[in-house]
Parts: sequence; C-alpha cells; structure tokens
Amino acid sequence: MKPDYKNWMPKSMVLTGVGATAVFLLLFILFGLTGLVSGALKTVLFTVFLIGAAVGLIASVWMALMYRAFSYKGKRQLSKQIIDGIALHVNLPDGGKGLDVGCGSGALAIACAKRNPNASFIGVDRWGKEYASFNKPLCEYNAKAEGVGNVSFRRGDATKLDFPDGSFDAVVSNYVYHNIPGDRQAYLLETLRTLKKGGTFALHDIFSKTKYGDMQAFLRKLKDMGYERAELLDTTDGNPITKREAVWMELSGSALLIGRK
Repeated sequence: MKPDYKNWMPKSMVLTGVGATAVFLLLFILFGLTGLVSGALKTVLFTVFLIGAAVGLIASVWMALMYRAFSYKGKRQLSKQIIDGIALHVNLPDGGKGLDVGCGSGALAIACAKRNPNASFIGVDRWGKEYASFNKPLCEYNAKAEGVGNVSFRRGDATKLDFPDGSFDAVVSNYVYHNIPGDRQAYLLETLRTLKKGGTFALHDIFSKTKYGDMQAFLRKLKDMGYERAELLDTTDGNPITKREAVWMELSGSALLIGRK
C-alpha cells in the first residue's frame, strides 16, 4: 500500500491541453491547408487555428513540465520538498492539536502528524471541482498508507473556519489562499484566529503584491496585534524553489509566513 498524493498540476488539465491542441491542429489542417474553403475565409481560419494550435502547444508543454516538476514519483519532487520544508517548522506539545487549511490530498497534514506522533492534526478542505482528484477518502487512504493514525480530515471553508478562537497549537497551509478571490490578508487572519496564544504558524503561499498587497505592513500589523514573532522566508532562493523555476512556473513571490502568536 503506497500513498498517492496526486499532483498539484492535475493530469486532467495536461490531457485537456493536449487534446485542445490536437483539435486546433486538425482544424488548421482541414480548413487552412486543404481546399474545403477558399478566399478570405480560408485566410481567417488559417490564422485562427494556427494561433490556437501554437498557444495550445505552449500551454501543454508548460503544464507537462509543471506536472513533471511537482510529481512525487519524479526526479525533482518539488511538492515533497515544499511539504517537508513546511513540516520542519511544526513542533507540537504532547497532546497538542494542529490544523492544515486546504489539505488537498493530505500531504502536509500527514507530514506534520508524522513529525508529531504525540499530537493530533486536522486537515480541512472544500475539495472543489478544480481539483476533482483530491477528496476526503484520498486523504484517509494516504494517512493509512503512511501508517499515520493521529490525523483526521473534514470539509471546511478557509474563508470561514468552523473552529472557535484559539483551538490549535499550530496552523499550517500550502498554496491555498492565492486561489481564493477577495481579501487574502483577511483569510490569513481567519486562519490565525484559530491559533492559541503561544501557538506557531507556517503558511506557504505566493505572497506577491498583486495577490496580497503590502505583506510587510501585514507583518507589522501582526506584531501590533501582539504576535510574538512573524516573518516571511523566501522559498524561491533555491530552498526549495530556484529563481528560474519561480519565473517559468509562475511562483514568484512564494514565501513561508512563520511565527508565534
């Protein structure tokens, strides 16, 4: 029995891109290179389908490269390196409780639970149609495959978590909030609301200004709110994402927000 954490670039997206490219290429051949149509219409169709095939090819290659880089079974295993790197910052007391917001296939919650066998972790996710291959049964299967029994999973909404204030000794997440439209700093505060006084947090995301606004101001806000520590650690400095990867994978701004309440 082996865990199956899927891929952050779903295979269905890669196959859809390849399929769309093939359709555009076929239409280009039929209407652009044969005598089925002629004159101005042929010129228009030639141009449209050629552009569609070219764009589809570029997108398909990009998605395929992303899929290879993120794969747990491949050589790069960037997903695993990111998950393991976040988990290193999580140390719960005996009997402590941790929360993973947007747990996906359960990888981060399981990694944290494995590092803290005398504590427990809860993973929550809405498991939307965007990532249809991620679901609660998959998380539970992966926990069983890893031999981890101190983790559980439930449906939840990152914008309005169904937990009282100060419920957890640690909260974590990975590449979640940037996918949600709206005030992302508010979503961070919603997660941190569930953290106990003295609890730790490790939240990894693409903290670019276009997505989050002024994160330095956010750090100052946390300190004004009484947080003991709050800092951003760049994860595009080669640990584990390289600067080059950050650019072509559109991960520029990736950082780990860590601290203590």
